[in-house]
Amino acid sequence: MSIEEFAEFLVTNIAHETDLVKVKKFETEEGVILEILVSESDMSRVIGKQGRVANSIKSLIQVKAYDEGIRNLKVNIDSF
Repeated sequence: MSIEEFAEFLVTNIAHETDLVKVKKFETEEGVILEILVSESDMSRVIGKQGRVANSIKSLIQVKAYDEGIRNLKVNIDSF
């Protein structure tokens, strides 16, 4: 399972509008950027109280990235 599939798996299990969850991976000079897009109505569920859910998602993705050998990973969670 790739890092994008893993991130999509995590977020789709939290969001209500699962068909609107999109994950994109960009490689830059500084490292890898993983952008997670969810619907506006799901942002509160994905972020959670005081950002706890979002921090947990980011931590799990960081562990998966480390396992795959990706050292510099930045995770952005946004809505559209």
